[in-house]
Amino acid sequence: MNKIKNITKTILSEEWATLTRIDYDFQFEDGAWKSVSRECYNRGNGAAILLYNVEKGTIILTKQFRMPIYENTEDEGMSIEVCAGSIEHNDDPLETVIRETEEEVGYKIKDAKQVYKAYTSPGALTEKMFLYVAEYSEATKISEGGGLESENEEIEVLELPFAKVVAMIASEEIRDAKTIMLVQYAQIHKLLG
Repeated sequence: MNKIKNITKTILSEEWATLTRIDYDFQFEDGAWKSVSRECYNRGNGAAILLYNVEKGTIILTKQFRMPIYENTEDEGMSIEVCAGSIEHNDDPLETVIRETEEEVGYKIKDAKQVYKAYTSPGALTEKMFLYVAEYSEATKISEGGGLESENEEIEVLELPFAKVVAMIASEEIRDAKTIMLVQYAQIHKLLG
């Protein structure tokens, strides 16, 4: 991009992730250069998966407390979502969804189909989400799931009829963007018939 120059970065915080102020000059369509400043939160990339069972007509979701949602709207602090996690170290996104599926919901899958790559909030976050779908069955269940105590996770595993999940999105009981995207993918591609 030759419409951006004089980039300077100032780290504001390096706690759980990195918050950086980025100052730069940007050339607008009218040719004018303007100085712009933005804050950018870098927590790495993530991967999420919609697990579905055609025979039962169900999908697996998680329910857990999310502090940023609580901070925004206290009575919405519990979030219903697809299984997801941060891509650690130099892991492949597929490795991440396989690991998170086992840790969070207790199913061991061998493979998944990547259907999207999307930025969740490109005005503030660097995070790119890699979104997958995969079938599950009772034969792939290896534990009760629930997350890792070492990561302070307390995850409720939900197995719900697909039609109910669609209704939960319509009623705004499910507000998570990655979950909505993957459920809509399942609808469009008729994964559950």
